[in-house]
Amino acid sequence: MAIARTWLVAGISASAFASLAQAQDLNPKNRQELKRADLTGTNMEVIISVVENEPGETIPRHIHHGEEAFYVLQGAMVETSDGKQINLPAGTAAINKRDVPHAGLKILGSTPFRYIAVHIVDKGATLYDPPK
Repeated sequence: MAIARTWLVAGISASAFASLAQAQDLNPKNRQELKRADLTGTNMEVIISVVENEPGETIPRHIHHGEEAFYVLQGAMVETSDGKQINLPAGTAAINKRDVPHAGLKILGSTPFRYIAVHIVDKGATLYDPPK
């Protein structure tokens, strides 16, 4: 009985660790958080960041627990998982809705893709999560 309980705890721990590792892999390695503050009168927070993705990197498909607005500072050609190429020039802006999967893009060309991201998300929630 004790051995079965030990294996059960080990299995649950390994599963939780694998989920955490997967969520951490979604965080851009070159994301610089500029400011974080509570959104007045809510249980949400605003997070402003600058993100840079190098050529050849992939922005994994993910969701946010709130809205994400972004503005492209330095554009790039990107490729979707089905091979479609999309130009995202400087000055492009968009909003990604709560819990809607987006990204899954590979950065093409020879220059980094840089953008400002503003997240208005549930306070304390993971900023990047895998799609459901």
